[in-house]
Amino acid sequence: MTRGADSPPFFCDTAAMTPLQIIILAAGASTRMRGADKLLEVLDGVVQIRRITQAALATGAPVTVALPPDRPLRDAALTGLAVTRLTIADAATGLSASIRAANAVVPSGPVMLVLADLPDLTSEDLRQMQSAFGADTTRILRATSAGGTPGHPVILPDWVRPELAKLAGDTGAAAILKRHAPQVRQIALPDRHATTDLDTPEDWAAFRASTGQ
Repeated sequence: MTRGADSPPFFCDTAAMTPLQIIILAAGASTRMRGADKLLEVLDGVVQIRRITQAALATGAPVTVALPPDRPLRDAALTGLAVTRLTIADAATGLSASIRAANAVVPSGPVMLVLADLPDLTSEDLRQMQSAFGADTTRILRATSAGGTPGHPVILPDWVRPELAKLAGDTGAAAILKRHAPQVRQIALPDRHATTDLDTPEDWAAFRASTGQ
């Protein structure tokens, strides 16, 4: 069989059996919240960063949370949860700093990158991604809205991991997804679970009004 330039490496059984690790990217600055912190917004009585972390833990996968050095309330919101907390000293340089740092400490194997500020994302959504990857561990998976709009989370197989160390700026893994587009499989999640992103107080007010929160 002839393999193209974009084909992933062949996998041994050991690589396929490596557990999926979840990395929650929660080191952003919430710059558009005008002094508030979107990860501390309360939904169903739980602050967002704790809610998304609990959803990740419900999958049974090991969870690492990337945190900024200057937001102690985010760290405090994770009290009692069995997660690895990783402080990102250079978080202000962009999303890639969190990905690089987490990539360096998380054991080898596939990773699921989860943005911490997606209020619609549920444990069922994460398990759906987990299950889809279990059926094909060689492909990159990217969640989409029900209508097909690309969003998050993203699952990266182990063969992508070396590229994470080279990321720069605030675009996350976008360059990797573009580079390996033929190897990206889209997974549709319900409604806008993969794409709802609330960056301002007005966004949060509108979301609460529409959902009865």
